[in-house]
Amino acid sequence: MYKYTIARQLAAKRVITNRGDELGRLTDLLINEKTGEIEKLLIEVDRTSKIVKKIQPRDKTIEVPYSAVTAVSDVFIVDERELAGPLE
Repeated sequence: MYKYTIARQLAAKRVITNRGDELGRLTDLLINEKTGEIEKLLIEVDRTSKIVKKIQPRDKTIEVPYSAVTAVSDVFIVDERELAGPLE
């Protein structure tokens, strides 16, 4: 029951960069089944976002490494510098 409560709290949270640019909304977490650690965020991108236009993803979703997350509160904040490598 506790897992579902956490999942509901995280569902559809906004994801922004440390510079305040909107990336999109969290749709899922990719978790390592052996360790239970979060590996990546699956984000439905906001096509009007400056950073998304710069990245030009092929799909409407992108994967962001969890190591890029710098803070979680009302939104997920990710370090923009860590986006360049995995998303190109």
